[in-house]
Amino acid sequence: MDKRKKAAALSYQPDKDKAPRLTAKGTGLLAERIIEVARLHGVPIREDPDLVETLAQLDWQEHIPASLYQAVAEVLAFVYRLNEQRKTAGPPTAQP
Repeated sequence: MDKRKKAAALSYQPDKDKAPRLTAKGTGLLAERIIEVARLHGVPIREDPDLVETLAQLDWQEHIPASLYQAVAEVLAFVYRLNEQRKTAGPPTAQP
């Protein structure tokens, strides 16, 4: 079993996409870079090794198959909840 870090990134634009699509995937250093870029841009990160393993089988820009809708819907719900929490929390305040 490969123990190197893996990452995958999804994009979903409801007005353009019929389903979320894979926008990045990688192992090792590339996975670390994907995660780093996501953090730099404030993109929520959710760890799910089984889902990443399955997403790694897809081609770049491929829409996720219907068999993954439930798992990806859970990730999207996680992201939407985080976004709502950020909105209600307001901008961060400086600590004295």
